[in-house]
Amino acid sequence: MESGNKALDTLEKYLLGPMSKVAQWRIVRSVMAAGMASIPFVIVGSMFLVFNVLPETFTFLEGFFNNTFFRISDLYMLANKTTMGLLALYFGIVVGYEYTRIYADEDELNMSPVNGALLAMFALFMTVPQLVFQNGEMSLVNQNNEGSTIIHGWEMVEDGISRLGSSGIFSAIIMAILAVQLYRFCVKRNLVIKMPEAVPSGVANAFTALIPAFVVAISVLLINGILIALGTDIFKLIALPFGFVVNLTNSWLGILVIYFLVHALWIVGIHGSNIIIQGFLFPILMSNLQSNANGANIPFAGELNNAFIIMGGAGATLGLVIYLAFVAKSKQLKVLGKAAIVPGFFNINEPLVFGLPIVYNPFLAIPFFVAPMVTASVAYWAVELQFMQPVIAMMPWPTPIGAGAFISTGGDYMSIVISILCAIIAFLIWFPFIKMYDQKLLAQEAGEDSLI
Repeated sequence: MESGNKALDTLEKYLLGPMSKVAQWRIVRSVMAAGMASIPFVIVGSMFLVFNVLPETFTFLEGFFNNTFFRISDLYMLANKTTMGLLALYFGIVVGYEYTRIYADEDELNMSPVNGALLAMFALFMTVPQLVFQNGEMSLVNQNNEGSTIIHGWEMVEDGISRLGSSGIFSAIIMAILAVQLYRFCVKRNLVIKMPEAVPSGVANAFTALIPAFVVAISVLLINGILIALGTDIFKLIALPFGFVVNLTNSWLGILVIYFLVHALWIVGIHGSNIIIQGFLFPILMSNLQSNANGANIPFAGELNNAFIIMGGAGATLGLVIYLAFVAKSKQLKVLGKAAIVPGFFNINEPLVFGLPIVYNPFLAIPFFVAPMVTASVAYWAVELQFMQPVIAMMPWPTPIGAGAFISTGGDYMSIVISILCAIIAFLIWFPFIKMYDQKLLAQEAGEDSLI
């Protein structure tokens, strides 16, 4: 047990400390806020997509849909195209707003979050059109063939403007950071137009953003112009490092590392899913989700996490909490299991993590790490080898086992089987450890009872 404590101390020293600091970075907090803010829209848009693919699962509906709903699908699918098709815009606006708000609150700067959001959107839109530098002249790209349709620099795809979709999320984040930092620079250097106090705040804020808007425009145009002259642009440049990260996180070994880090943070009391999944990987998950909706077969997308990997909560504890509620002999575990079973079916297991406890408990650390890494492997290979459809729709993370898997894969029955199989495998990993833990607590309770 002492070696287990040393391992936890090492995790706390070399992982908890650095990751806690990273989680407090202003840009990380802003990206997390953008991810959270976009979830309702992504879920709504996804539900329209799921509705549109129902006849592919329930083939008896095909004739009915052809004569009814599919006649107006271009209308109702606008709810999907203006959510999933504009994710970069959502992220850019919220990151710009939240990043500005954090600076205004924490550094006591006279910065308007609305101005920050608009400047971020302004910077993003200047980088979206595609230009080329030929014969000493810069011109907007015009191209119309089977491969792509670009009109006056704006590339059009089925969901709308390509660079405003999920593929542009990282560019939107970078441009929001640049715009807010330039805004902050202007405010700190008093490069703003100050209006008399009698002027309404809305008017004063508008004029406060005037000089920063010029600075953002000149800076972004200058950067983009240099890159275009060199044969690239901001979008293409940003895509290189983030493309490498996307490929790394979508590999089997990459996913194992991700879930090791998530649960390493949890074991020392830090919400690993919020920091790793929501804070860093959410843009990748959204990008992969949109790619799958367009026909790709990427395992790590959308809510693969709660639908297949951590059913019941961190550590994949759904089977564990059922065992505690109905099979455990220790009074302590029975009471805890009954209190935690309902939240567990909705992927909430803080009562277990802190009440069992799993946090700082070397005895339960092994299954806590191993179970989700195994279920992640099963889910990854099930999609990779096409035993089930990839995730194409975003479901609320508390959706119970089976339901979230079925709906998020567009109605694939096999996804229910895989989800339940993952839960069973996770419990089999937990079983020997929780059984011994139950016996240990039972013996302690018997000893306490004998002393009374």
